[in-house]
Amino acid sequence: MTLLFIPFKQDIIGIKKPDKFTYPFNYLPHQLTVIASQQLQDYLENQTQWIHNFGFNSEKSNTATGKMFGVLVCENIKGELGQLWAFSGKLANKNEWSYFVPTVFDMLTQEGFYKKGETLLNKYNTKIKQLLNNSQYQSLLQKKKAIIEESQHAILNQKERIKELKRTRKLKRKEVLKEALSKEITNELLFEFNEESKKENIILKKMKKYWQQKLEANSNELVIYENKINSLKQIRKQKSAALQQQLFKEYAFLNIKGENKSIDEIFDSTPPAGAGECCAPKLLHYAFLHKLKPIAMAEFWWGKSPSSKIRKHKYFYPSCRSKCEPILMKHMLKGLKVAPNPLEIDKTDTKEIEIVYDDRWISVINKPHNLLSVPGKRIKDSVYTRIKKLYPKASGPLLVHRLDRATSGLLVIAKDLETYIDLQKQFTNRSVKKRYMAWLNGVVDTPKGVIDLPLRVDLDNRPQQLVCYEYGKKAITQYEVLEVNNQKTKVYFYPITGRTHQLRIHSSHPKGLNIPIVGDDLYGIPSDRLELYAEWIQFKHPKNKKTINFSINS
Repeated sequence: MTLLFIPFKQDIIGIKKPDKFTYPFNYLPHQLTVIASQQLQDYLENQTQWIHNFGFNSEKSNTATGKMFGVLVCENIKGELGQLWAFSGKLANKNEWSYFVPTVFDMLTQEGFYKKGETLLNKYNTKIKQLLNNSQYQSLLQKKKAIIEESQHAILNQKERIKELKRTRKLKRKEVLKEALSKEITNELLFEFNEESKKENIILKKMKKYWQQKLEANSNELVIYENKINSLKQIRKQKSAALQQQLFKEYAFLNIKGENKSIDEIFDSTPPAGAGECCAPKLLHYAFLHKLKPIAMAEFWWGKSPSSKIRKHKYFYPSCRSKCEPILMKHMLKGLKVAPNPLEIDKTDTKEIEIVYDDRWISVINKPHNLLSVPGKRIKDSVYTRIKKLYPKASGPLLVHRLDRATSGLLVIAKDLETYIDLQKQFTNRSVKKRYMAWLNGVVDTPKGVIDLPLRVDLDNRPQQLVCYEYGKKAITQYEVLEVNNQKTKVYFYPITGRTHQLRIHSSHPKGLNIPIVGDDLYGIPSDRLELYAEWIQFKHPKNKKTINFSINS
């Protein structure tokens, strides 16, 4: 038994092993991984070997960083079950600690090539910084700024002078032409006016040339420094790229077949920063290296949530897609029997679509949960495909809006293009009123309120969304508490906007209600179903323009 093959403290006799290994990107943690995670969490609460600010101390919350931890239940050659532990990235500024599997390649080893390369890059950074802060270089930059500002001011004044003289000459011309002067005198005066105009424009041209020459003289001195700085930056860039490529080659992972592949070989394009430093690749690589058979895996968050993504203390989360999916699915999990992706399993069974209202132009239906609104890549059964069969003569896009697969409730169907366009305008103008009912996994203190958190897609973990004040789209939700029962809260949600996962994020995010919807497999704790229902809708009928509304019992 290896030092890091940690035995279970709790009795696990009688717990059946899973038939297939955990699908890393969407799963319910197996009982064995839950027990292993609890054992790791007990260690985290009591260990004194290292100090990391997870954010439990409110006084130091500004510097807090939560951390993803992972457990891998394995079987050794004797058939005994044990567990491996890992953390994502660095912990307390180190890559390796007792009881945790080591990183595949330790960049922080002082005698290693990465630290040597990093030291060299830092020397270039120092040289560049010294040149940027050089007093003569800074003086030249200030001089350049002053020349630009002074030239702009002088040229602008001359242009204003030209405009003013032009207005004056225009008035003088009118006066000259009104007076009964001889033709010779009139022409002479008009000629003088034209000459004055030319003179002022010549002054402007000379002025521009003067300032340009002054700026060029300054630039000739500056270019000596800038050439040195750009040259150093180019060398630094090349050496940094070479160091990164060497690092990618060192990050090589095993699979159960004993095959070794580097990150460079696995990714089709440049690997994202931090690829290979997450829990899952570290755990699996260590298991394969020491002839341990992976049984099940789980990852959980420990500490304060980041400001954008939703990460709750002790909650289980899937592996990240951008960094881990190519490593795991293209290489490391080959040869293992892996559970299928739950999102690619048709869970609708024989649930029928309930028709709530139907006429010549529209239909209002009650969508069952776990039925897609439109066909997916692998699952074709959807509201759209069923409606096409139900109304074969209907034309147009049919679905005016959509609901998440996990959400049930009211959907409006348009049976022709004209009706669709009319209803779409109502949704775009936000004249359609909607109400959702949800059960939240905790107690909401305030009886009502408004949540305003802009959202965008999480590029590292599609289709999840995250809060982003820089690039996010405006997302507003009103809420109203209905009742609290058994530490769960029943609420009404009134979405003002209709962003993807809006209600789920606004419910779970720390700056929202900070309580996930019951059964939320993306932002909370998975269960049999997501307790979110689109239970009331109001809009104008596209033909008779009467306001109509529909509701269902959720």
